[in-house]
Amino acid sequence: MDFKKLIAHCKEYGFIFQSSEIYDGLAATYDYGPNGVELKNNIKKYWWMSMVQMHENIVGLDAAIFMHPKTWKASGHVDAFNDPMLDNKDSKKRYRADQLIEGYCEKIEAKNNKDVAKARKRFGDAFDEAQFRATNARVLDRQAKIDDILKRMNEHMRNGDMAGLGDMITELEIACPESGSRNWTEVRQFNLMFSTQLGNIAGEESKLYLRPETAQGIFVNFLNVQKSTRQKIPFGIAQIGKAFRNEIVARQFIFRMREFEQMEMQFFIQPGTQQKWYEYWKETRLNWHKALGTDSAKLRYHDHDNLAHYADAAVDIEFQFPFGFRELEGIHSRTDFDLSEHQKLSGKKLQYFDPEKQESYVPYVLETSIGCDRMFLAMISNALQEETVPDADGKDSTRIVMKLPPSLAPVKVAVLPLLKNKPELTSKARAIFKKLNLDFNCQYEEKDAIGRRYRRQDAIGTPYCITIDFDTLENDTVTIRDRDTLQQERIHINEIEQVVRERVDMKNLFSVVEEVA
Repeated sequence: MDFKKLIAHCKEYGFIFQSSEIYDGLAATYDYGPNGVELKNNIKKYWWMSMVQMHENIVGLDAAIFMHPKTWKASGHVDAFNDPMLDNKDSKKRYRADQLIEGYCEKIEAKNNKDVAKARKRFGDAFDEAQFRATNARVLDRQAKIDDILKRMNEHMRNGDMAGLGDMITELEIACPESGSRNWTEVRQFNLMFSTQLGNIAGEESKLYLRPETAQGIFVNFLNVQKSTRQKIPFGIAQIGKAFRNEIVARQFIFRMREFEQMEMQFFIQPGTQQKWYEYWKETRLNWHKALGTDSAKLRYHDHDNLAHYADAAVDIEFQFPFGFRELEGIHSRTDFDLSEHQKLSGKKLQYFDPEKQESYVPYVLETSIGCDRMFLAMISNALQEETVPDADGKDSTRIVMKLPPSLAPVKVAVLPLLKNKPELTSKARAIFKKLNLDFNCQYEEKDAIGRRYRRQDAIGTPYCITIDFDTLENDTVTIRDRDTLQQERIHINEIEQVVRERVDMKNLFSVVEEVA
C-alpha cells in the first residue's frame, strides 16, 4: 500500500498519532494510540516469550535509562557516536552525508526497478527477474555505478574522511531535497547523544546522557545477573526499553525517531566460539520473522561494510518497507570489547570463572538488537492491504484489511449484535462480551449496518467477529466470521471462548517457528 495511505490509516484507526499534535507536533516523535499500544505490546510479548520464556539460559533485565556518565565513555559513545552532517546554506536544513549519497543510489535503483516492472509486464509468468538483472546491459551498468559509489562512501566512512564524503556529494551533484541548491557547508561529525544535568548543579561532573542504546545496562549488570541467577556460559540477558538519539535527519514516519524502543539480547559466550553463535542467531532470528507470515522475498541479510569499533562481524536482517529495503534487526559479534572497557574504566573485574576450564576470562558477546518501532512499521506494512471481495449482495467491493497474525492483533474478537434497536439481541451480545472480555481484548459495537462494522474491524486487524442474531435467541448459537477468508460458521455460545483461544494463542507462532527452522 502507498506509504502516505499507510500513515493516514494509522492515525484514522488509532494506531499512531503525531506527538503534541495540537501544538503542531514535535518532529520525529510519535504517540501510540489505543490500537497501536495493543499491537506494540503484543510484538514485545512475542519477542520476550521467544527470548526469555523459550530459553532456559536467557533471563530478563530492566535497567535504568540514566547511567553513570563514565558508562558512555567506556562504551565509546562519547568519542565515537557520531554521524557525518552538512548543512545547505540556502534551505538552512541539515542532512546526513551518507544518507544523501544513499538517496542518490536509490534513485538509480528506482530506474532498474522500473525496467524490471516493464519486463515483467511484457513477459508475464515467464519472466525471470534474477536472470533479467544479471543480463540486461542497462541494469548491469547502473548496478555497477551503485556498487562503486557505495564502496567509496564506505571507505570514507571507515576512515572518518569527512572531506572525502563532501567531495563525493559535489562530484555527484547532489542537491538539497528542499531548496534544490548545491550550496553545501563542509561535512563534519555530530554526536547523537542527548545530554542533561544531574539536579541543578552545572558542570561536567553532573552531566548525564539519555541512553542511546539499552545494551550498556546489560553489560554493567553482567556479574549481578550471572551470580544471582547462577547462570553458566553460554547465557543471555534480554531487555526491552527506551533509547534516545538526537537524529538530525529523522524521517520515514516511525522508522527513524529520536525516542524509540529497543528489544535487545546480549549472549555471553566463550571466546573463540563467536562464529558458531553468530551463525546460530542469524538463522534463529530470521526464522522468528518468517513465523509471522512475512514473505521470504521481503527479508534479506545485509553484511556490514563498515564494522563498528566493537565488532568482528555484523549483519542486518533487512525488510522491504514501502520505501525500500532497510535494517530491521542487527546481529553483531561484539567480541569482549564492552566488558573489557567497563572493567578497565571502573577498576572492577567483569570476568566469568569457568568451572570446566578452571579459569577466569572476559566473555565474548553475541548481540541481537531489533527496533520495536521498526518492527511495528514492518508488521503494518506487511499486513495492510487493499483487496476486492464480494459484499452481502454478491457484488464486488473494495475493503481495507490488516492481515496481522491473530495472536498479535490489537483486538482479538468483536461482538456485534445484528441490530442495535432490539434489546433482546443487544443484552445477549453484552453478556457474551462481558464473558469474553475476561480472556481477550474485545470490542463491542452496535452502530451502523453489520457490513460496515465488519469493515471497521477488518481495518484494525480483528481476526474474528461474533454476530448475535435471532437464531441466537432460539438455540444459543452465533456466527463467527474469519477476517481473512470471510467464511462464517455457527458455533454454540459455550464454544466461543475455546474456539477463539485456540486460534489466537501465541503458541501458534512458536509452532510455525519450529516448522521454518
